[in-house]
Amino acid sequence: MFKITPIQDKTRQKEICDKCGAVFREDFFAYEMYECETLELMGMSQFEIGESGYIYDLKEAPECDDFEAMFILARQTMNFIDLCENHTCYASKDAGKERLLRAVGFKEIDGQMYCDMTGMFDGNCGGHKVEL
Repeated sequence: MFKITPIQDKTRQKEICDKCGAVFREDFFAYEMYECETLELMGMSQFEIGESGYIYDLKEAPECDDFEAMFILARQTMNFIDLCENHTCYASKDAGKERLLRAVGFKEIDGQMYCDMTGMFDGNCGGHKVEL
């Protein structure tokens, strides 16, 4: 079992970025995911919200290899962006593994990873299909 929580403390955010191999982005939102029993870090996301959402990082901790958990972290990040009334999202091509980005709904359009999240989180996925 794992838990995903927002990172409120910027010192902690930097520490987690360093552990996961991400560039620390002080002004951006971030989530951490950790194993509930051991409190071991599993992964993190770092993103910003403007006219669209933009995910810079979906990174696993070095000792973690859990695709399903990373899928849930990515979708949690996207859901938060969607709840902020931003129904489109971009992701850096190196935000995470390509298979993960495609599985959560990103497609490459004009050289960018893009996802239209309209209806994705309304309970029926709005007809969104997963590409692997």
